[in-house]
Amino acid sequence: MKIAYIATSSIPSSTANSIQVMKVCQALTQLGHEAHLLIPGNGELNWDELTQQYGITTRFSIKRIASINALKRFDFIYKALKLAKTLKVDVVYTRMLWVAVIAQFRHVPVMLELHDVPAGRLGRPLFLRYLKSRSKTLTVLITKALGKVIEKRFELAIPEKAFVVAPDGVDEARYQGLPEPVEARKKLALTDGFTAVYTGGFYKGRGLELLVELAKEFPQVQFLWVGGKPEAVSGWKTIIDNLKIKNIQLTGFIPNEQLPLYQAAGDILLMPFGKSISGSSGGNTADVCSPLKMFEYMAAGRAILTSDLPVLREVLNENNALFYAIEDFVDLKAKFTILLSDAKLRDQLARQARLDVAQYTWQERMQKIVIRFSED
Repeated sequence: MKIAYIATSSIPSSTANSIQVMKVCQALTQLGHEAHLLIPGNGELNWDELTQQYGITTRFSIKRIASINALKRFDFIYKALKLAKTLKVDVVYTRMLWVAVIAQFRHVPVMLELHDVPAGRLGRPLFLRYLKSRSKTLTVLITKALGKVIEKRFELAIPEKAFVVAPDGVDEARYQGLPEPVEARKKLALTDGFTAVYTGGFYKGRGLELLVELAKEFPQVQFLWVGGKPEAVSGWKTIIDNLKIKNIQLTGFIPNEQLPLYQAAGDILLMPFGKSISGSSGGNTADVCSPLKMFEYMAAGRAILTSDLPVLREVLNENNALFYAIEDFVDLKAKFTILLSDAKLRDQLARQARLDVAQYTWQERMQKIVIRFSED
């Protein structure tokens, strides 16, 4: 199948959006499809840089299309759809509702992947227009919870035959043969000793305040924070230094290619999500999210300690993760203490997570989506 993925992602960048888009295109290519990624911009991309930035091992076509910001990307959408027609693609894949609706007007089959409720004044009417189209269409929802929230907020029912639930995924092959924590720390020249790792953005709702308190309570444990934009890292470093905390290390941004080794350096992997979660594009995704790091943590084969965010239980359970009451530091401290002292439990949770993640590879995900689209 020939597929045009139309996205407004900034590539290269460190956003989860751009990582997810690149992983999807790679998986489609690995499955034997012809993927063309169409994005705004000018000039050629450096594949060596993309390989490091995103951990990509399989190349696919990427075309940058010049656009004018003042036109709010509508010129890009029309140019991209025109190029898709020229390429004679079988389907347009996108995370943009406007792209999906305009593609329908042009009688181009479309797969729309949603990560949140369509926003803005036109969100509901545009989504209703999209659902009512007779064009060949498939809606991809990253969680069951997202479908329920959309239906409740928009007061509508999404036909069962019109959607598929497909959580995010992981490049499982990149997590094969990872060293044990001690060896991983040695490879990265990190301080040896029991280590708890957090990877990802430093946005609001990620629970970093709780991790500061945790570091105070457990001075014998090394806390490794991996990621964050420079300004966010600088801000947290100032806070940590002012509190005279010595057992938190901030790495700054780490290319996706190197991320598995940093995660492998942890004895415990932390997901302290709050009740409200901001992302790179803003908004609150706490009720509907499918975090990339959840699948990476599972693949890394380390014990996961996570806040009990209901949507996470679509993937995680008591056999593959340890939960603490959301935003409850007393419970977080208690559960961390349990994992710190119980190596057998850490190993059991890690092993089960590693087994369970096999169904969440990017290739499995995209195969499921393409098969579902082809059935209609």
